[in-house]
Amino acid sequence: MKLTDLRGILQYVPQFREKTFVISLDGAVVTDENFANILTDIALMRSLNIRVVLVHGASAQIRALGEELGVQPSNLDGAGITDGPTLKLALTASNRLTHEILEGLSANDLRAACTNAILAHPLGILDGVDHLFTGKVERVDVEFCQKLLDHDIIPVFPPLGFDGDGKTYRVNSDSVAVAVAVALKAVKLMFITTQEGIRVGDRVIRQMPVADLESVLAMQKEDIQPHMLSKAIHALEACKAGIPRVHVISGSVEEGLLAEVFTNEGVGTLIYANEFQQIRRALKKDVRSIVKLTKSSVASQELIKRTRAGIEKQLSDYYIFEIDGNPVACVALHVYPEHKKGELACLYVSAAHENQGIGRKLVQFVENKARDLGLNELIALSTQAFTYFQSKAGFVEGSPDDLPPARREKYEASGRKSKVLIKKLR
Repeated sequence: MKLTDLRGILQYVPQFREKTFVISLDGAVVTDENFANILTDIALMRSLNIRVVLVHGASAQIRALGEELGVQPSNLDGAGITDGPTLKLALTASNRLTHEILEGLSANDLRAACTNAILAHPLGILDGVDHLFTGKVERVDVEFCQKLLDHDIIPVFPPLGFDGDGKTYRVNSDSVAVAVAVALKAVKLMFITTQEGIRVGDRVIRQMPVADLESVLAMQKEDIQPHMLSKAIHALEACKAGIPRVHVISGSVEEGLLAEVFTNEGVGTLIYANEFQQIRRALKKDVRSIVKLTKSSVASQELIKRTRAGIEKQLSDYYIFEIDGNPVACVALHVYPEHKKGELACLYVSAAHENQGIGRKLVQFVENKARDLGLNELIALSTQAFTYFQSKAGFVEGSPDDLPPARREKYEASGRKSKVLIKKLR
């Protein structure tokens, strides 16, 4: 890990300290060679005083054990019918897997305990079909879990539930994860799977508000990969129940858990229940973020290079677009009051947040700001994004003669031969 990565992580520490993350592991993830790295990432989270709770599935292990014993499971994921032989497979496979997880946590000097904190009752008869030993989560023993967390013990939940008579039921691990996250008021629920995220059609969803996910499930349910449908359904359920953020990531990506939690871009799918976003004036602490945000665009000659000193000198011209307190885009408005003109400059949106309308919001913000300042015209210079300004923002092509003299001088000196775009405001 680079020192710069550590700096990136540390900026999130105040936000997540003493908060609870529920991490749900598919059974196949535990047997992946990258699982040791996931445990190391969890150890790092614990060192930052993030409370971690683990839930695991066991579908892959139940299937393998069934093949080994010559038993055909009636239900792999805890959502269908669980007959007696399948329950026995689930008990054996789950207990083995829980033990393997506890071993891994011990190797990372983390204390953990398998719990019986999931109180369940039979799923019962649905559409005339008795689901036998398939259970449904009734409630979570919150007091028990909190005592474990208060003593720096990681609770580990297998895909099993228990009723008041001591009977055991096979329960779906996704539903367990949601129930635990809601009961413990977690700020994040993270599904670690064998897939890179929730795919709709041929596209992996990187970020989606819960309202859009609800629409997809209602209108395009068949476009979601069948083996990821449960994650999408339970992500929706979790957000509706008050979990702010649900993440679905691949367990085979090295440091993927850290990247998902401690970077703006992430590596999987983020479903969010609410989005705190704002456009605000840049502060001195944002200069580094502006330079970092625009670095790739400067390298491709889309934007002109700006030094930190240059940005600081005109800092009052710059604005930041934030999501959850993290800068993801920027723009500047340079004003030429004697000519009643303003220049829309340094417009950039991070790659992870493209195609979400952020660029258009920033352009509209600058337009409104220019009007408030009594400007008559907005100009923009572009070498590569001029079609965007023309088709999406209502600019038309002008000429260098439209530039204020001071800006014309810089334009000629740069040698970039940018297209000059103008938009009348009055």
